[in-house]
Amino acid sequence: MTDDLDAVMAVMNAAFDPTFGEAWTRRQLEDTLLLPGTACMLADSAGEEPAPGETVAGFALTRCVLDEEELLLLAVEPRWRGRGIGRRLLQRVVADARSREIARLFLEMRDGNGAARLYAAAGFAQVGRRPGYYRRGSGGPFDAITCAMSIQMVDPS
Repeated sequence: MTDDLDAVMAVMNAAFDPTFGEAWTRRQLEDTLLLPGTACMLADSAGEEPAPGETVAGFALTRCVLDEEELLLLAVEPRWRGRGIGRRLLQRVVADARSREIARLFLEMRDGNGAARLYAAAGFAQVGRRPGYYRRGSGGPFDAITCAMSIQMVDPS
């Protein structure tokens, strides 16, 4: 697990602009992973689960409670962006949630986050706004945008 945490922290530190103070510390990540229902999904350069020793290009951190799941973090290292890794990783998160019969998937992001288009294309819609919620870093305050998507189970009949 230490190697995975090292890889996640490397991606996080490269992916999140320090202006906004959005990157988590290693301690925050470790503490979150101890919570029931929390999982971290890694992505290689194709957005798939990396083989042992393979480069980790991105990750998604989720937390599940009952039939709802929250996407806490999704990041792709900047040198790997523009190759569909984030889209594929998000597809994997949704497929995994669907396989566990999750009804709704939530996320929260800073207003102006460049990933907003990715989330909208995946089916997320804005369901709330928290004015001035993000105050860390040198840029702010920024509103938090809460989004959700229903995960429909497809009836094969």
